[in-house]
Amino acid sequence: MTEQSAPMAQGLSTARPGAYGFLGFMVLLNIMNILDRQLLPTFANEIIDELKLSNGEFGLLTGIMFTLMYGFLSPFMGVIADTTHRPRFAAVGLALWSALTAASGAARSFAGLAVPRILIGVGESTLTPTALSMISSRFPAARLGFATGVYYAGVPLGAGAAYLVASQIAPVIGWRNCFFLLGGVGIALALILATFRETRAPASGGGAARRIGGMLALAPETLMIILRTPTVLFSVLGAVMLHVAVGAAQFDARWWRVELGLDLSPLFLKIALIYATIGVAGNIIGGALGDWWQRTTGQGRPMLLVWLFLILSPIGFLYRLGEGDTPIFWLGIAAGIFQLGTLYGPVVGTVQELTPDRVRATAVALFVMAVNVIGLGISVTVGGYLIDWFEALGRPRPITDMMIVLNVVSLLAIPCLWIAARSYAKDRARLAT
Repeated sequence: MTEQSAPMAQGLSTARPGAYGFLGFMVLLNIMNILDRQLLPTFANEIIDELKLSNGEFGLLTGIMFTLMYGFLSPFMGVIADTTHRPRFAAVGLALWSALTAASGAARSFAGLAVPRILIGVGESTLTPTALSMISSRFPAARLGFATGVYYAGVPLGAGAAYLVASQIAPVIGWRNCFFLLGGVGIALALILATFRETRAPASGGGAARRIGGMLALAPETLMIILRTPTVLFSVLGAVMLHVAVGAAQFDARWWRVELGLDLSPLFLKIALIYATIGVAGNIIGGALGDWWQRTTGQGRPMLLVWLFLILSPIGFLYRLGEGDTPIFWLGIAAGIFQLGTLYGPVVGTVQELTPDRVRATAVALFVMAVNVIGLGISVTVGGYLIDWFEALGRPRPITDMMIVLNVVSLLAIPCLWIAARSYAKDRARLAT
């Protein structure tokens, strides 16, 4: 297909021809993105045993080694995408991470897995900012909320797909061939993506350098605005704290087999179905319910999250302290997946609402960095070393101990979000003046 310029989406009254098909393809790519990311922790048992890794080393691989590059590069990839042919740029990123995924399947040591894992973060950081930019060029402003929500449904679907692969395909072809297969599918999709036409004339390459420079110049100002706006600051801190529990969950597959003694294949299939239903519902309900709550009560969206987390958090502790394949076990899994899904709409909506236009994108970028690098990356890494430490102390259930510790830390999300909600009216009034 040929490159073609067109007016920006803001001038559209209806979606462009083919917009919904394009959106479906972007959802597929996002599913691949999350599937690729989640496959490593899903195969935790096979990888740790075969490569003779410590839990700390595995925590590094699933934590900071991936999230550092991914978190820091994502906003800059968005700037570059705005100055080039977006489908081809995203295709390069997709081909890169797919080739590295295939290389991961050939790893025989910690180093052999660490190098592609770090570089996969570079490739995956290209997709979401570029995809959202391309979606915004195909849908009118009135439909962007719908289109964005559909795109982000790929997150729980991708996580569920990882469990589906592990339960249905891995027993037949082995975990290494799953990585090879996923890499091959990704490269094929990259070739298809490269044929899509561009819907606007790309800016010059020099424009990318100027815009990145502008973003870096705005970062200190944006950080000061966040620090002076308690609602935004504590909403971000609340999201970071919740992701500490998400970090602990990266060791779920290990916990289920080693300490609970569960048969993982049927378990994984059920979890895949929970992600496809409860996970998607959490994403949709979180955004819609947050808007309704704020409109109806006059309180900020974070207060809704306070109540949700107060209700759901005790279930998480009962789940971690219980045994496998009981009602509280399944309720705990579903509650955790739903709780995470409800987070993003209210928090991102709050960040966007209470930051000035000129720094809004940079504020969201800093939120993404904080959640991925601090909340997820550090917690997974620390969690792995905590397991090794508890094992050295002779604790009978070291993975459970780690999960309880990190879940206690994640409870700090509740007071953070409560402070954010209590500050909402004052911060909104200050922004309006």
